[in-house]
Amino acid sequence: MTQEDLADRCGLFRTYMSRIETGKANPTLTMIHALADSIGVPVQQLFDVPGR
Repeated sequence: MTQEDLADRCGLFRTYMSRIETGKANPTLTMIHALADSIGVPVQQLFDVPGR
């Protein structure tokens, strides 16, 4: 899935998605839920760090 695909699924602009990805924007809790739902994972998985 591309960044643009994910942005479309969440109803966001691709540029905003890019800013979230690079740490230049902070998504709201509602947006975090939308991101997790759109990729089919629990919210917690978005915050899991591999190897920890």
